[in-house]
Amino acid sequence: MQQSNAYIITFSVILTIVLGLLLSGTSQVLGPMQRKAEELDTKKQILGAVIDADQLKAMKADEVLAFYENRIASKVVDINGNILEKDADGNPLMAEKVNVGKNYKMPADKRMYPIFIFHAEGNPEAVESYVLPVYGAGLWDEIWGYLALQTDLNTIEGVTFSHKGETPGLGARITSATIQERYQGKEIFDASGQIQSVVMQKGEGKDYSSDPHKVDGMSGATITANGVNDMIRNYLQHYSAFLEKQKSSQKTEMASLN
Repeated sequence: MQQSNAYIITFSVILTIVLGLLLSGTSQVLGPMQRKAEELDTKKQILGAVIDADQLKAMKADEVLAFYENRIASKVVDINGNILEKDADGNPLMAEKVNVGKNYKMPADKRMYPIFIFHAEGNPEAVESYVLPVYGAGLWDEIWGYLALQTDLNTIEGVTFSHKGETPGLGARITSATIQERYQGKEIFDASGQIQSVVMQKGEGKDYSSDPHKVDGMSGATITANGVNDMIRNYLQHYSAFLEKQKSSQKTEMASLN
């Protein structure tokens, strides 16, 4: 039986409303779970730059969160290395709440730069590493990661990289321990005190153990490697003012002890 236009329109409106309510309800239920999963993943990536991968894998979710709470302090700085206490709306700033990907779309001098400080358990003053977020573009989409510096603010303690859509078996290898371990012990400053960064080379299979600023590349993934190189170099430049201020503060402290 042919239905009237009014019936069809009414049915469509009701169906749209019902589906909208169902989607809204699902979002309300799943939203907090999704945010909690994202928080856990981010904290795992941060910790992955400073602790052994096997140790991290052995931890349950609540253990990861507790370890992070006990061992990580954080702050937010601007491109001049000044600590930012509040956001544009006057709310207290938390490094964990800064969306680095969203900030990446802004001019460098307008961004907020989180810093995560890995310290001895129960003693935030006993710093062991500084973890800096990095963000950039790979072959197909966004890439990002965390780079940990030892207390000399020069030697890389470790890195973690992630991506949104790099090619499996090629560019996606940046998430592997094999690639990330190549950065351990490398240096970001040259002999004159200028940031030189660490550069992943083209091709794979060469030994760069004697060069503090080079790591072996990834066969068939040159564009992703270039993206990683640009990402690290750019963000080290953005954090350079903070690093210099921190170095100066360390020298002042050492001088006061002598």
